[in-house]
Amino acid sequence: MTEKNIKFTGDVIEAIKYFAAAATVCEYDVDVVSGRYVVDAKSIMGWFSLDSSMPMKVSVHAEESKCQDFLAKIAKFIV
Repeated sequence: MTEKNIKFTGDVIEAIKYFAAAATVCEYDVDVVSGRYVVDAKSIMGWFSLDSSMPMKVSVHAEESKCQDFLAKIAKFIV
């Protein structure tokens, strides 16, 4: 599993749509953790149950070597 801290700035709605679309094409599970809440990063509805203005953690259920394309797509959100 690979974990990265993320934070959205600017247009949060567009950032969530971009992030969810990037996660959707992954063959592995991608979760977003905010406090005690864990949601599927591929679920737009799940995203809107989180406070997107706060830092979050993304958990990619694959080895880092297998998810480089996804990590490159979300690099602008990684802190």
